[in-house]
Amino acid sequence: MNDATLLPLVLVDGSSYLYRAFHAMPPLMTSKGQPTGATKGVVNMLKSLLRQYPRSPVVVVFDAKGKTFRDDLYAEYKAQRPPMPDDLRLQIEPIHQTIKALGMPLLCIEGVEADDVIGTLAHQAEQQGRSVVISTGDKDMAQLVTDKVTLVNTMTDTVMDIPGVHEKFGIGPELIIDFLALMGDKVDNIPGVPGVGEKTALGLLQGLGGLDQIYANLDQIATLEFRGAKTLAKKMAEHKEMAYLSYLLATIKLNVELDINIDQLVMAPQDIDTLKDIYTELEFKSWVTELERQTPDQPPAFELTSSPSATSTLDMDQAPQATHPPVEIASPISQDGYETLLTEAAFNQWLSQLQAAPQFAFDTETTSLDYMQADIVGVSFAIEAGKAAYVPVAHDYMGAPEQLERAWVLAQLKPLLEDPNKGKIGQNLKYDMSVLARYDIQLQGIADDTMLASYVLNSTATKHNMDSLAEKYLGHTTISFEQIAGKGSKQLTFNQIELEQASPYAAEDADITLRLHHSLQADLQQLPSLQKLLQEIELPLIPVLSSIERNGAKVDLHKLGEHSQEMSARLIQLEREAFELAGKEFNLSSPKQLGEILYEEMKIPVKKKTPKGQPSTAEAVLQELALDYPLPKLLMEHRSLSKLKSTYTDKLPQMINPATGRIHTSYHQAVTATGRLSSSDPNLQNIPIRTEEGRRIRQAFIAEEGFSIVAADYSQIELRIMAHLSGDKGLLTAFQQDQDVHRATAAEVFGCTVDEVSSDQRRSAKAINFGLIYGMSAFGLAKQLNIGQAQAKIYIERYFDRYPGVRRYMDEIRVSAKELGYVETLFGRRLYLPEINARNGAMRQAAERTAINAPMQGTAADIIKRAMIHVNQWLIEGQDPACQNVKMIMQVHDELVFEVPNAQVEAFKLALKPYMENAAALDVPLLVETGSGANWDQAH
Repeated sequence: MNDATLLPLVLVDGSSYLYRAFHAMPPLMTSKGQPTGATKGVVNMLKSLLRQYPRSPVVVVFDAKGKTFRDDLYAEYKAQRPPMPDDLRLQIEPIHQTIKALGMPLLCIEGVEADDVIGTLAHQAEQQGRSVVISTGDKDMAQLVTDKVTLVNTMTDTVMDIPGVHEKFGIGPELIIDFLALMGDKVDNIPGVPGVGEKTALGLLQGLGGLDQIYANLDQIATLEFRGAKTLAKKMAEHKEMAYLSYLLATIKLNVELDINIDQLVMAPQDIDTLKDIYTELEFKSWVTELERQTPDQPPAFELTSSPSATSTLDMDQAPQATHPPVEIASPISQDGYETLLTEAAFNQWLSQLQAAPQFAFDTETTSLDYMQADIVGVSFAIEAGKAAYVPVAHDYMGAPEQLERAWVLAQLKPLLEDPNKGKIGQNLKYDMSVLARYDIQLQGIADDTMLASYVLNSTATKHNMDSLAEKYLGHTTISFEQIAGKGSKQLTFNQIELEQASPYAAEDADITLRLHHSLQADLQQLPSLQKLLQEIELPLIPVLSSIERNGAKVDLHKLGEHSQEMSARLIQLEREAFELAGKEFNLSSPKQLGEILYEEMKIPVKKKTPKGQPSTAEAVLQELALDYPLPKLLMEHRSLSKLKSTYTDKLPQMINPATGRIHTSYHQAVTATGRLSSSDPNLQNIPIRTEEGRRIRQAFIAEEGFSIVAADYSQIELRIMAHLSGDKGLLTAFQQDQDVHRATAAEVFGCTVDEVSSDQRRSAKAINFGLIYGMSAFGLAKQLNIGQAQAKIYIERYFDRYPGVRRYMDEIRVSAKELGYVETLFGRRLYLPEINARNGAMRQAAERTAINAPMQGTAADIIKRAMIHVNQWLIEGQDPACQNVKMIMQVHDELVFEVPNAQVEAFKLALKPYMENAAALDVPLLVETGSGANWDQAH
């Protein structure tokens, strides 16, 4: 056995990579319209594997076109799968070309699936005593795991060996096929045994063994301790043929006839010229630059043998022969260029470099995630890829080396950090800005925030934390905080971590942030509208949100306490009433007990079932049942009240910062799909507006003595945006003439004059106006108005007859979304809709509803963000007497909340309105309504 065969054979499930990259990456395109997102994702993952296994052969296996032997066994196999999206199909050939140019063997065998080829190769390698690593996200592959074969998931950075299979599935690899045969597989349309889910399958396998043992001992099933065991034997007997068919369908073949053998699966040198041509054509500028930096005398990234590159003669041409000596695929991210700065001389040398650099990446390491209490433990910088430094200032573990004084370091950095002309690059810079503010440093000159750059590129494609972005865009697995700090209650704070571990972690943060900046900016340069959105809205919003968070809001502890006691009494009363309706006591929080009472004892019709086949007691179901039955209605009130109590009246007092006496929420820019802000600790967005309990909570948000709360709210902003986007003359006229748009709609729909519209008709018109912009159907409107579906359909048809521009807009946006795969706001923000062309009707219709509403909701989000930026600048300048000593303290939905000196309230409200109403130029006027009072409820 030669040295090469001692290395693990790495087998890549190319088809799994393909779809995962397509759905995870932004749908990027070249300037010529060629889609490239999946290509970039696949190649990134492959380059990551090459770095992890630098001397091993990495073999990529794809499914071939056409049917396989499983289709002959079962005509319905994978029948429900939608066809490959056109944007993905166009990327297959570039991906194959790139893989071959990277020197990797590529296989694609007709008549079988990639899984079968991988299984066969893994089996052959194992017989030679060789270890195998299979890179996939497919759970079915767990059946291949042995003491020699392991699975690795590059998306989650997890490795699955035999104990890992037991931990994940509750059974060993030898029973995975039986597991799939029993419960089936919806993705591949493997039928399984009807009514057997995951828990039942596990109960059978753990109690009796595999399929053969189960069918040899059907009489013993009734003795097993899982739900439904007593009646399961009959069902198993009835569907024995289906179970064994499913077993065959789920079994990965280990004996596929191949034209090549294991020894031929070796790496070829890269074809640099071909790679440059491909990357240039696909506009992967950073990869072209990377290749150009490489020189022919660099060491190879893996050991080569003299054997030629092997690809299957059934599908692929021979891999192109390299015209250059072997070179490194991509420079692995090394820590060799990281420094720890412990002396003034070393620090000053770096400070000079920072001062000379046009921009640099910056990060703080602290004692807490709470920006109001976090102490700085150290700071890190990077000025070029691979060159980073960490300055520890407050590590205080036993034996910690002498460090520079925090006050001195921050004093040296203050002019640099406050220089608006010196570009700073960070990941979630709002946090660093807020922490620095505790040390009287006002961070300025934000050039980029990689979290927000990723979010703007595609809000839904991935998590936007640094670890996820590094894996996705750089193919690099970062040092996790848990690796150096531990987990749970014993987790160390950063000041307790030894410098040998802390320094590489901190320096890597800065280095990776800088590298992400370069990668993300290369993508954003292809999409100027998104680059503008980042530069003109998201980045300028960072200091605004930091300021609002640090201002905080005052709450009345006494009022919260009173309200909490009243809620407790009401919850006890509701519980008693529920027991009376049910005829017995039960746990209101138990879905099992609740389901038994509602559906078995009270015989209420089942509206919906859980994925496991149980009648659902989810909130949406109870809400529907509450229209007709008293117990579900009472339960909905109990749930709502209980949530408000635990989330707000009980918890808000615990959130008061001892130093400021106020609560300080955290606003998140990179969470919602549409661009709206979210908040946490506390979540201000979820306080009900229209309920008495919600108003009581708002009454607890009060102003300081001598101040008032002022709330400014955009009126009907999404309807106004609809009028602008649709250009409908009726809607435009109603808003331009400052009519009551709901009353005007009622007059149109019900065929009367505006003066004749009743309050009920106005209420119905309001439901129609808002419902239709959320894509509400006749069925949904009928439920909301408590009328027949036929009547609701008549209302909708009348609405569209009177407002034909709205219908035209909805039709056009659906068509556009299907063609482009995304919709845009007025300011260019995109929301990608991967399910807009789905074969599944429910998924497609949901995407269509989102396509209609997202431009309005997203534009509203952009408008209030622009307003916040303009208002904040006005407050900072402070030249207008009306805004002096005013604090912006909250942003909730379409509303801004301020704390204003009593003497200035009326002047402030008048002066504020133009800043908010001029945040966007629409074909209809934006209207802002203001109110004031001693508390938030009075001001609303």
